[in-house]
Amino acid sequence: MVKTNSFRFPSSDGVHQCYAAEWLPEGQPRAVIQLVHGISEYVERYDRFARFLAERGFLVCGEDHLGHGKTAEADGVFGWFAEEQGWEKVLSDVHTLREVQGEKYPGVPYFLFGHSMGSFLTRSYLIRYPGTVSGALLSGTGQEPLPTVRFGRAVAQALVKAGRGKQVSPLITALSLGAYNRKFVPNRTSVDWISRDEAVQDAYLADPFCKFLPTAGMFRDMMDGLLLIGDPKNLTAMDKSTPVFFLSGDHDPVGQMGKGVVKVYDLFKAAGCTDVTLKLYRDGRHEMLNELNYEQVHQDVLAWLEGRLKKV
Repeated sequence: MVKTNSFRFPSSDGVHQCYAAEWLPEGQPRAVIQLVHGISEYVERYDRFARFLAERGFLVCGEDHLGHGKTAEADGVFGWFAEEQGWEKVLSDVHTLREVQGEKYPGVPYFLFGHSMGSFLTRSYLIRYPGTVSGALLSGTGQEPLPTVRFGRAVAQALVKAGRGKQVSPLITALSLGAYNRKFVPNRTSVDWISRDEAVQDAYLADPFCKFLPTAGMFRDMMDGLLLIGDPKNLTAMDKSTPVFFLSGDHDPVGQMGKGVVKVYDLFKAAGCTDVTLKLYRDGRHEMLNELNYEQVHQDVLAWLEGRLKKV
């Protein structure tokens, strides 16, 4: 029987209380899996996956980032991180939860599972806090060329300076999320790109915690993160022995239909990482945990975790 729990902890922004959720296995956990969710979603959206792991002895946890889920519910400001250093503040919150859980479960192997924007945060975490996790799983990741990222940041920063940082930019949305969906015309919905499963698309659009679009300020902050993780020099700060598992659909536009995922995989290998695994799922779109073949993905994640626990 999987039990659930929730709690809050102070955000690094000095204003918000981050909402965190736990899925608890029976007995002592074999390992802790910390979920790092993506943009315009929240940690409890991973309930099915979390229960799958908890039923097999893993404790699963995660927090709602600034501007997301129940962390943002108090003031109702969604799609916004902070006036300054937003990426680093969210990253600090991810690290705070890792420390909180580490104190509760000392000596237990600890893994991060980051999806989409959460994969960018997890990659940032590996640079900023090397050697503090037993492994990382990166779902739906990618890497746009750095000149493209710099251009996107400049556009967003101009809007911030013009006092429009907390507003949604139609231009930025069209160039990012809108561009993803154009890969699947004719579109049934505005989120065809996330999964082939129409029930998943409809549930996403009906979910009040998924309806918002990122502001110009959040987009700027995410570009800061992409600049950090896209520079090969920064990857040298990672603990090269930390195991990493890349999993994505080969029809995921965030990963440039697989090419961007391979690019990041190659960057990790070039940085000297010694245990790097890549799995591209045929016809899979952005959210492999919510794809038609999600059960296969669950089993692949479990097998990878089992293999790494044997080496811990």
